[in-house]
Amino acid sequence: MFFDNVRCLQCQREVGYAPGQGAMLALEPDAKKCKNYASENVCNWLVAPDDDQPFCVACRLNELIPNLSRPDNRLYWSRLEAAKRRLVYTLLNFRLPIRPKSVDPEAGLAFAFLAGPAGADAADAPVVLTGYSHGRITINIAEADDIEREQARRQMHEQYRTLVGHLRHESGHYYWDRLIADTPRLAAFRDLFGDERADYAAALSSYYARGGASDGAERFISPYASSHPREDWAETWAHYFHMADTLETARAFGVTDHPEARALVEGELFGGGGGQSPPADEPGDAFGAILREWVWLSLAINAINRSMGMRDANPFVLSRDVARKLRFVHDVIASNAGAQGGQGALF
Repeated sequence: MFFDNVRCLQCQREVGYAPGQGAMLALEPDAKKCKNYASENVCNWLVAPDDDQPFCVACRLNELIPNLSRPDNRLYWSRLEAAKRRLVYTLLNFRLPIRPKSVDPEAGLAFAFLAGPAGADAADAPVVLTGYSHGRITINIAEADDIEREQARRQMHEQYRTLVGHLRHESGHYYWDRLIADTPRLAAFRDLFGDERADYAAALSSYYARGGASDGAERFISPYASSHPREDWAETWAHYFHMADTLETARAFGVTDHPEARALVEGELFGGGGGQSPPADEPGDAFGAILREWVWLSLAINAINRSMGMRDANPFVLSRDVARKLRFVHDVIASNAGAQGGQGALF
């Protein structure tokens, strides 16, 4: 059974994901489908029987959806919803606060999936920009067109550009507001990522004019992360979510770390060469174990992709500075989960 299934291919029963139970279930007669499952066929999540909401916990975050009268928009919306469900699944696992902006206008989260005008109106219309502002994540639905997204990736000189990557990145901005701003963590954040009070518009303008920092590969997860401390945080946050989802999937399929691979990784991790080990060797260090497993898995999936003549699935390189930033993200999420009664190990 796969995460996006709506039917069991063996018994042909309808299935759906129950967020409250964290499981795919065969639908019973009294099952309550999300409205976007029952009516629109762009979701496969269920709503708790005693919940008076028609939408599941992921779909109720929607503020705007594409105009479904336009060709291909339903397909693009379906792809966006599939990516958003992956994000929300991890948010739920991490016990991060998820409140719709419709319920909490000040601190809630909302998604707006927008398309630019078509035809004669397109020339003078403002460009729809993917981004974040005051709890609202906006995604240009052109990102759901594989050709458009690949063209944008090439124009922006990016190694990686996906729908789920966009959503994880933009959610990082939202949770910076919730978990870092005006909290005791802010000083530690500035020590690692820099001062977020730096002029954002000027920083982005400089980045697009000159490119990333000259020492970016040693200090940042991506060139874009070097543009501003807030973007560094969002890029690092997104990568942590990549790690979480990919490792969970690999474990579900029995793809796990093993001693031979670990011995190979030990001497090469972070470009250390002469037997340097990652900055996480203490007994019981959950993040250190996660990081080791992730580096091994990254090597494996990249090698598998190359065997198929495809680009690396994970084109990122983890330096020691980046590992420290990832540890900070891990600690912030783990601390919040602990405060909500969660377990010490996140995934």
